[in-house]
Amino acid sequence: MIKKLLLMGMLLGAVSAGAQTYTPTADNLAARQNFQDMKFGLFIHWGIYSELGAGEWVMNEKHIPYDSYKRLADFFNPQAFNAHDWVMFAKKAGMKYIIVTSRHHDGFSMFGTKASPYNIVDATPYHKDPLMELAQECVKEGIELHFYYSLLDWGRKDYAYGSPIVDGKPANGDWDSYINFMKAQLTELITKYPGVKGIWFDGHWERDVNWHYDEIYGLIHKLNPAILVGNNHHLEPKEGEDFQMFEKDLPGANTTGFSGKSKIGALPLETCETINNSWGFNINDRSFKSSKRIIHYLVNAAGLNANFLLNIGPMPNGKIQPEFTDTLAVVGAWVQKNGEAIYGTRGSGIPAQPWGVITRKDKKLYVHVMTAPQQPYIFIPQLKGKVTKAALLADGSAVKFKQQTEGVFVYLSGVATDPNDTIIKLITN
Repeated sequence: MIKKLLLMGMLLGAVSAGAQTYTPTADNLAARQNFQDMKFGLFIHWGIYSELGAGEWVMNEKHIPYDSYKRLADFFNPQAFNAHDWVMFAKKAGMKYIIVTSRHHDGFSMFGTKASPYNIVDATPYHKDPLMELAQECVKEGIELHFYYSLLDWGRKDYAYGSPIVDGKPANGDWDSYINFMKAQLTELITKYPGVKGIWFDGHWERDVNWHYDEIYGLIHKLNPAILVGNNHHLEPKEGEDFQMFEKDLPGANTTGFSGKSKIGALPLETCETINNSWGFNINDRSFKSSKRIIHYLVNAAGLNANFLLNIGPMPNGKIQPEFTDTLAVVGAWVQKNGEAIYGTRGSGIPAQPWGVITRKDKKLYVHVMTAPQQPYIFIPQLKGKVTKAALLADGSAVKFKQQTEGVFVYLSGVATDPNDTIIKLITN
């Protein structure tokens, strides 16, 4: 109880700095903590763009006129889609939550919405709502569901893509109309679909306008105070947000150029990456990440106190390609064996070392040795507390160590190593 109250106090303090008006509820704070515990999620980019097999930006990148692009809906008919298969794919991989594209930048809604006829139920021969089936299956299998939602829309006249921005709104559009449209859709997603736990916004970076976040975030939290709001704006957290995300980079890094202004705040953290080089289905992209690389991304994220959200782009027929299922089966087997060192952990506060990172759970430290050191030991600096025991997580066998003022030496001679990650559990007082 003391730990929970301290957590609540820290988070309330973080959101009350400055002229703040958003105070997260107890349910929201509990949802944040649960979100941090889950650690591993599945990101899904799926839409009518999948038919062209060239990623989710194909309309923009190939300069396809909107009226021509919309014809893709006429023959989008994913008869092989099976919500149970998708959820079990995530579950077997060790993932605890799913984030799926409800509407991407092309403006096509992948759910049954009354706010626009341009949706999978009304505009395609499929005439079914796959996100409702997915939501129901997630509830059944104990997987959390979050919805990705694009702020950017390449086609709607009221959004007026490419319009000059004057006084915080597009000069050639109807900004109030567009904001109301988004509110209507978000209300549907939150009130109609069972078990929804979060909204993942994207597209803020397209234009410098008044996005009316006070109204949008306020609406979401009014409809369901526990729902977690995040925004991929590549900036420091904004008022009303409940978690902070990093695109294709670990927190604190900026190798892709997306995170130059992403100062790490006090909110729960998440980093997203794709299983190849594409978000949506790309028939030519065979740059598949290995199971080892995915495991390392997951472990490194956990070491930095962040979740790892791994993206796939299902095929237009609704199936997940075998390269993804094969790789994630290997990852899932590893996570099932070593999940103690991932789920429910937090960052240790000890910086990443040349050999790996450390995760923490109460008085247990999990030392992840992912790169074999040149010497027969590793050194852990800045470790607080006295280490009373060291053992290999895999089989419980004792591992020799020596603690000194400057840190702890852990000796690896004779220790059975794991090709992905050798985990040594330290017990501290």
